[in-house]
Amino acid sequence: MKPDIYVIGVDYGSDSVRSVLVNAENGEEIASSVFNYPRWQKGLFCNPSINQFRQHPLDYTEGLEYTIKDCIAQAGGAAAAAAVKAIAVDTTGSTPVAVNKAGTPLALLPEFQENPHAMFVLWKDHTAVKEAAQINEHAQKSAINYLDYCGGIYSSEWFWAKLLRTLRTDEQVREACYSWVEHCDWIPFLLTGGTDVKEMKRSRCAAGHKALWAEQFDGLPPNEFFSSLDPLLDGYTDQLFKETYTSDESAGFLSQEWADKLGLSTSVVIGVGAFDAHMGAVGGQIEPYHLSKVMGTSTCDILVAPATDMEGKLIKGICGQVNGSVIPGMMGLEAGQSAFGDTYAWLKNILSWPVKNILRESALIDEATAKALEEEMLDNIIPLLSKQAALLPKNDDDELGVDWFNGRRTPDANQELKAALSNLDLGTDAPRLFRAIAESTCFGAKNIVDRFIAEGIPVKGIIGIGGVAKKSPYIMQMMSDILNMPIRIHQFKHTCALGAAMFAAVVAGIYPTVEEAMVGMGRGFDAEYYPNEEDVAYYANRYPRYKALGDYIENNTNHE
Repeated sequence: MKPDIYVIGVDYGSDSVRSVLVNAENGEEIASSVFNYPRWQKGLFCNPSINQFRQHPLDYTEGLEYTIKDCIAQAGGAAAAAAVKAIAVDTTGSTPVAVNKAGTPLALLPEFQENPHAMFVLWKDHTAVKEAAQINEHAQKSAINYLDYCGGIYSSEWFWAKLLRTLRTDEQVREACYSWVEHCDWIPFLLTGGTDVKEMKRSRCAAGHKALWAEQFDGLPPNEFFSSLDPLLDGYTDQLFKETYTSDESAGFLSQEWADKLGLSTSVVIGVGAFDAHMGAVGGQIEPYHLSKVMGTSTCDILVAPATDMEGKLIKGICGQVNGSVIPGMMGLEAGQSAFGDTYAWLKNILSWPVKNILRESALIDEATAKALEEEMLDNIIPLLSKQAALLPKNDDDELGVDWFNGRRTPDANQELKAALSNLDLGTDAPRLFRAIAESTCFGAKNIVDRFIAEGIPVKGIIGIGGVAKKSPYIMQMMSDILNMPIRIHQFKHTCALGAAMFAAVVAGIYPTVEEAMVGMGRGFDAEYYPNEEDVAYYANRYPRYKALGDYIENNTNHE
């Protein structure tokens, strides 16, 4: 009997980490395990009122150990462990952290264990808006515009803005910080037993899309660019990196410490990390010029094009173009929306707040019944709203929204922008409000597609990935109508983790290339949405109004 060949993909999301144990020969999921970050669930170290979102490294390490061990146990224990050949990891991003020379996040040191500035700064943390604006202004004065390959606008969601903000904010962290590390780089470094941050293999994906690394600049911008921006950045380029690595390369082997923790062998290969959407695009079997939309709390839109097609092209207003950031040898282009599922969650929280609080204080039912009712209600709000919204007639004067609940990522990053709802009246009920919000997020998706096309990048089709794509036919049909394009939904539930597993299979030598891993392990598509001609016309008439309302918000509100 042929022995099993397994790989593990680890997917770090905003709320939880998931590991999947996959048969490398056919992509079959053998086991899956999820771990919700306990500190994050309690809201620790975060302050949403100022857009501060921090995560403790212990949430990551505890989740890593729990989910991998759980997968191994589900698959049969020792025999399954012996079949594991490689592990690869994806994470959110840009989610960096201050580290010491050993590459240890400062929050893991006793003196910093409760300090938010010593923790990972989650992708959606927008406390560095001022710093991002200063980077943008500074770049325009430089003889070389170092923003050329990141869409021309630097975002508060990204590496250097967050680093500068942290250095300015906390003197103790500033004194202890030797370097600055992305989440997707730290986990492989941790698993391989790294003890010198200068030996850390940095992700081409993270460095190119968020940290201003570019082949054309032979690495990062020079020290003078940063030191003239703020003397606090003087010397940091020397403490960071010059070389970067694509995710088909090995970061090393599993250390003895982590082999003992996980019950695995030190012969397990660890791959270089990357961001979730980039590995998710591979898991979703991306094709050239097909836009892969990873739809979760936010969206991250990935497109790949042959590098030769991109010669001389600079795409404005996106999150960068990086050779090899998705598939080695191809140009990876990234865009996205700062709030997608988060937008629906916002409405859900608004609608459920009174009932939740009344149930908790009710004298009519016991605590257990109240909790069960609350859970039932929360589980059914969005499905019920979707069902009722789909039944509404479509009129020219329907409610209209703009989707910038967490600022605008692309096109043309501006995290200071706010969302808006218009045309409300006393007839506006919950389904109508939901429809307007859903429509705004789909219009935001169209704005991105239109930018690619306007910049000479054809979009031949849409691939839907992630929780919203799998769970909401209403929103997917609306998006198909608004984009006037078919949308294929990838059948694998945990597509980002599958993409990580595919990279693990390449790192282990099971497949020679990422493309061959996609063919061998790809699970195909299980749904497709096609535009409805009548609704295409309705949304085409409304889209200019969305654009006009957005322009008004951008030009007539104070963002200082």
